[in-house]
Formats: sequence, structure tokens, C-alpha cells
Amino acid sequence: MAQVRKRKVPREWPCVIVGAGAAGIGVARALQEVNVPAVILERHEIGGSFRRWPREMRFITPSFPSNSFGTLDLNSIAIGTSPAFTLECEHPTGRQYADYLKSVVEYFHLSVQTGIDVLSMTARPGGGFELETSGGRIRAATVVWAAGEFQYPKLRPFLGAEHCVHNSRVKSWKRLAGDEFIVIGGYESGVDAAVHLANAGKRVRVLERNSVWSSDASDPSITLSPFTWDRLMETPDNLIELIDEVEIERIEKQRGGYAVIEASGERWLTKRKPILATGFEGSPTLIRELFDWREDGVPLLNSVDESTVTPGLFLVGSLVRHERLVFCFIYKFRQRFGVVANQIGQRLGADTSALQKYRFWGMYLDDLTCCGSECVC
Repeated sequence: MAQVRKRKVPREWPCVIVGAGAAGIGVARALQEVNVPAVILERHEIGGSFRRWPREMRFITPSFPSNSFGTLDLNSIAIGTSPAFTLECEHPTGRQYADYLKSVVEYFHLSVQTGIDVLSMTARPGGGFELETSGGRIRAATVVWAAGEFQYPKLRPFLGAEHCVHNSRVKSWKRLAGDEFIVIGGYESGVDAAVHLANAGKRVRVLERNSVWSSDASDPSITLSPFTWDRLMETPDNLIELIDEVEIERIEKQRGGYAVIEASGERWLTKRKPILATGFEGSPTLIRELFDWREDGVPLLNSVDESTVTPGLFLVGSLVRHERLVFCFIYKFRQRFGVVANQIGQRLGADTSALQKYRFWGMYLDDLTCCGSECVC
């Protein structure tokens, strides 16, 4: 983990939240509603992952100040707030959204300790947890893991991947030198990279192993969002080539460039390092032994988003999965804030009746049978 400035924090808390992003701040506000003292530990700054997005990257989910009509802004993480209202922007950049998160922390006086790196975490035999941090040892009755995934990319998805650059490590697409690129991965981050490169006048070939662009699914977690389709259609003609059903076997560095080699033997040549848009390992791998794991590589959770092997350890954020349901957007994973806060509050003897309003605002989804229905037209 990163080397950061040390600060001292109180040694015992009813709840420690790891990560001051959308999930961590959102669940902290829910816990505040039921008077459960909680501290958020953040190794960088509030909204650190969002501040590290490429400069051109924007939210694909639109923000709109619709709260007064009983519909919470899709990118809001706290009742009564709206990124659209705060930022005066429909599709905020990462930096703008981080400013919104900071404003939520300040307005609700949430307890956040920045510059604190969690070095290790162990479950205590009698219950609770002990966290070794750069600010000292901390004990917690419960822990909410909200450290996200953006800062933990998949860097070795195949042989030779060290010759590539992961999309999360790019500061600005328009500033990349070169006039032609290969992007490996064709979901949102891959097509987002291609669009920005094309808008900068660069030719891009996108290689994807699945048939993402011909999918008839309506869930933007497994296909492209309307915002991305719009941008893709508006890019300059002939600058983006989409190639699906490509299984990359390896990357080879060659004289004057790189060869991207498919399992069938087909080769694509490029002068610039290929762009990896192959996803993220996710931060729960840092405490792997405290979770059981599903076959698709995400933590196995019970019905209240708690580790199935470590009682008192909860997961919130984009890596929450239940069967085939993927909660990787804010408007999805915020629906579990009330469920987690209710469970922690009840275990600590708190009155959780204040969370009933979370149901009205779509932030307390405990019946998952209503999810998964596709659009008919």
C-alpha cells in the first residue's frame, strides 16, 4: 500500500469504514442516521479514486436534481443531496464528483481520517477486529470495507501484459503521444478510452472477447450505456474499429512496437503500448482470507452483505454481487446502505427506525426478487 503521512486516531470504534469514496461516505451517513459512531479511514484524500480518473472521463449515469419530486439523483449517496444541484453538471468528471463527496462529508460532519493507510486487519477471537494502520492500532466492533476497486487494477490478465498501460493509469487521453492505439477490452472503460482517443484525432482498434456491442441486455452493468452509445456514434468517421470475439493470448514487444497475439495466432501490430481496459482486482483481495470467494472472483456475501466466514465484516460498493445481480453503479449499490446500517445498528443496540425513509428513497433494498427484469422495448 502507499506510503502516507501518519496521524493518530482514537483506538476503539463501534464501526470502522475503510475508504472515503461514494460507498464509504454513503454508508457512514446511513450509520449516522441511527446514531452509530463510525470513522472512515482513507489512505489518500476524500474521493481519491475519482480524482485519479483520466481527465476526460465522466459519469455515464446522468445526474439530475429531481429530489423535490421524490426521485433521488442517480449519483447521490445521501438523502437530500444532488451532485447535479451541487456541481451544476449532468455527467460530472471524477474531480467534480470528489468535490461533491467532500461537500457531503462537511455538511453532515462525518468523521473522516485522511492519510491513514490500513496495513492489515484481523478478526479477534472474542469478536470484533483489530486494524494495523499507519496511524496506529485500532479496534472495531464492526468493519465496513468500502475501499473500492479503481486503485487495484488487473495488470496481468495474460502473458506480456507488462508491456501495456492500464486505463486507470492514464492521466489524460488527449495527451498520449501517438496517432494509433489498440485498446484491449470493450466494455465501458475500453470504449470510453477509444472515444476520447478518437476525439483527439487518433485511430483506435478495440479488441473484445465477448459480443458486448450486439448484446440485447438492458442492464448497463453488462452492456454499453446509452451515454456511451451516443458518444460512440458521434466520434469522427473511421477512427474507431470494434472487433469482438477476440481472445488475447499474449503481448510481445517487437522492434518498433508491440504485437497483440490472439489464441488463434492472428496478430495486431501497434507502435504504442496497448491500453488495458480489462477491469480491476478490487480492494477486498487485500484481506482475502476474511472472505470466501465466488467463482467469478468477487467476495461471497450473505443476505445483508456480510462476509460468510467473518461475522461483522461488511462489503459496500461496486463489488457487491448477489447471484447474477451486479451492483456496480452508485444508484445500485446505494440501495444496500440501509440494509448494512440496519444490521450494524441492531447488533450494537441502536434504534434503527430512522432508516425507514431510506426505503422511500430507494436506499433500502432487501427484497432482491424485484431485480433482474429486462426491458421489453
